[in-house]
Amino acid sequence: MNKEFVLKEIGLKIRKIRNEKNLSLVEFSDKLDIEYNNLIRIEKGRTNLTIGTLLKICEALDVNLTTIVDVEAGYFIKDKYDLGTKFK
Repeated sequence: MNKEFVLKEIGLKIRKIRNEKNLSLVEFSDKLDIEYNNLIRIEKGRTNLTIGTLLKICEALDVNLTTIVDVEAGYFIKDKYDLGTKFK
């Protein structure tokens, strides 16, 4: 597993949980007190997250850290998205 792969998996997992909780990007970025564009980069796996940011995300989503970082061998990327396509 490489860094890009893990970041994309984590981002997709965050997006999935955010959507399950019916939070828009704007609502979630406000709740986290981070810029909307930064949240988009996080969910697309285009930024290297700090532990502090991950903890804020987990708290805002009311999930454990392991829920976000326990990456299951490409589940989200292989089954939900093609790495060569843009996220929707």
